[in-house]
Amino acid sequence: MFERPRSGERALLVQLALGGDLPADARDELEQLAQAAGAAVLGFLGGSRAAPDSKYFIGTGKAEELKALVAASEAELVIVDHALSPAQERNLERLLQCRVVDRSGLILDIFAQRARSFEGKLQVELAQLRHLSTRLVRGWTHLERQKGGIGLRGPGETQLETDRRLLGKRIAVLKERLARIETLRGQGRRARERHEVPTVALVGYTNAGKSTLFNRLTDAGVLQADQLFATLDPTLRRLPLPRGQDAVLADTVGFINQLPHELVAAFRATLEETRSAGLLLHVVDADPLERERHIQDVEMVLGDIGAMEVPRILVYNKIDALPEAPVPRVDRDAAGRVERVWLSAVTGAGVDLLLAAIAERLWTAPVKQQLLLGPEDGALRAWLFRNATVSQDSPTELGGWEMAVSIPQARWLRLQHAADPISRRLRAIAGLAHRSGAHRPGALQHRATDAVR
Repeated sequence: MFERPRSGERALLVQLALGGDLPADARDELEQLAQAAGAAVLGFLGGSRAAPDSKYFIGTGKAEELKALVAASEAELVIVDHALSPAQERNLERLLQCRVVDRSGLILDIFAQRARSFEGKLQVELAQLRHLSTRLVRGWTHLERQKGGIGLRGPGETQLETDRRLLGKRIAVLKERLARIETLRGQGRRARERHEVPTVALVGYTNAGKSTLFNRLTDAGVLQADQLFATLDPTLRRLPLPRGQDAVLADTVGFINQLPHELVAAFRATLEETRSAGLLLHVVDADPLERERHIQDVEMVLGDIGAMEVPRILVYNKIDALPEAPVPRVDRDAAGRVERVWLSAVTGAGVDLLLAAIAERLWTAPVKQQLLLGPEDGALRAWLFRNATVSQDSPTELGGWEMAVSIPQARWLRLQHAADPISRRLRAIAGLAHRSGAHRPGALQHRATDAVR
């Protein structure tokens, strides 16, 4: 029988370059993650391999080197900056006789420490249980035996099967509670849409300065700290804009390279604020060292949660920390739309440029459409009442409807790439109108000159 060693805070860090070079800030990021979890870093073991070892991940030679380092430093914990299989974790723990935590387990532990709201705690617990469900046999081999004793002998479930069943029940309970919370959030989003109050969501790599910018824009007073994952629980605040309109600004959890899939799935209800936003502010640390890699990592997570079609502005933050100290400015694309804003959330330089850019992107002239729907387009008609301003809705002799609608341009831009049936139907209708211009059920006629090109 193998019982897992007790955990401690004195940790050694292990990081390998697999089939190439590591990013320049990879070691610093691993140390920051370990410190965010409360570990005292004693040392670091690096190396390179063409491919992971099936038994130890790091290879037999590196594993023996790590064993000697653990003994010499009296480390109580080994943190491996990679995703380990349950078997690899078990083999390393047997060899090292100390706890081994992979990157996913480390990030989950940080989330467990930082969650404060009821919803956040439920989401973290769900992610942890999903992670644990694949690792029940990792350390306690006695769980595979059947329960014994009077009344418990004979065919029946093993302790492992019992634990899996109980784990499945708890996961089902958490999913049900989070579904109710998601329903409440959905009601709030629909209420904002009815009152035409757009949502702007902050996204970005962890520790890029999202919470600092959030406080600068809204005076919300949320926690801001120079550490990874300082913000877990989403916060919504009113955002006054220069043209007299208001928006809702949402501060969300930061992303990171190799964000555990369990977390993405568990935080889907929270990340729905990102997916349903009218505009994303992608906050990026302006330091060019790993700027492009961080942008790519965030784009990957946005793709995982279905938010790639949401319009966004890149916000290059922390320009006050750059050696050349660039002045705040706005960069535009070839069509003249705002693409990037350079600013400092700490000093406030350039924040006025960002507010003007948000107002410009949200309140560009709406797309006006004249639609003639067939009787099969009832779902589309209902969607238009929820998401557009309907100025005309008249029944036709064929059982359809003639509608005049005005759709916010940011929302219309999202429809160009969305994969849901309503968006596909609108694109199909627009395609028919573009080719033939026929005024028949299903054809979409453009009346305004400000339609999205």
